[in-house]
Amino acid sequence: MHSLRFTGETSSNGVVERDFILNAPLNGTVNEIPGVLWSPASGGERAPLVLMGHGGGNHKKHPAMAGRAHLLVTGCGFHVAVIDAPGHGDRPPTAHDEQEIAELFRARAAGEPEGPIVVRYNAHLARQAVPEWRATLDALQELPEIRAEGPVGYFGLNMGTAIGVPLAAAEPRITAAVFGLHWPDLLVETARLITIPIEFVLQWDDEHIPRESGLALFDAFASKEKTLHANAGRHKETPRFEADSAVRFLARHLGRAGTAPA
Repeated sequence: MHSLRFTGETSSNGVVERDFILNAPLNGTVNEIPGVLWSPASGGERAPLVLMGHGGGNHKKHPAMAGRAHLLVTGCGFHVAVIDAPGHGDRPPTAHDEQEIAELFRARAAGEPEGPIVVRYNAHLARQAVPEWRATLDALQELPEIRAEGPVGYFGLNMGTAIGVPLAAAEPRITAAVFGLHWPDLLVETARLITIPIEFVLQWDDEHIPRESGLALFDAFASKEKTLHANAGRHKETPRFEADSAVRFLARHLGRAGTAPA
């Protein structure tokens, strides 16, 4: 049986930030999964929950994660949760993690394509992270301010998409998701199983992911409602206003705190 315990709390600008550790028995061992939950300081009635996946090499409290969380909490009254992916943040890398990262840096220094390594490594991480996320969702929905009947969304780019696509395919509680900035190679077949509303972000001049590849992944989703946001610029030049757009998308499909989805 999994259990969640809060280990620290801070508050600023109307947002409460609570660190937690989830103890979850997975694959025959008890995993300690570190995470953070951002919530409205005002408390009040139940609100939707958004799960966010961080990018490769980052962690649960990376400025991009904290910034997006504050937008969702202050703009919509949502709860937002992030956990460290395996080998990231407060989770020490394994020998396999170190080997894959070294291979990535070697390819980068040699000017070789990074995609095959990133795709392979992210798929490995997703196999571990998906059950961890599902256990985290179980535990968060036991909190009185979230509860099991509340709507759930997902927001993750880059590695957050590599983990989020199989998570959304496996998890019926997720009813809307924002994805983008990843190769289609090992995700297309899974994307074809997804029918929830999708907003997808693509960089038109991405030096790592050819636009045809990004378009192929977008096309694979079986969702009747899916929106493509293609922006000029390279891989790391996604405009900040895309975070605002993601907030509006999730508010539309999850409903703001105290309201029903549109």
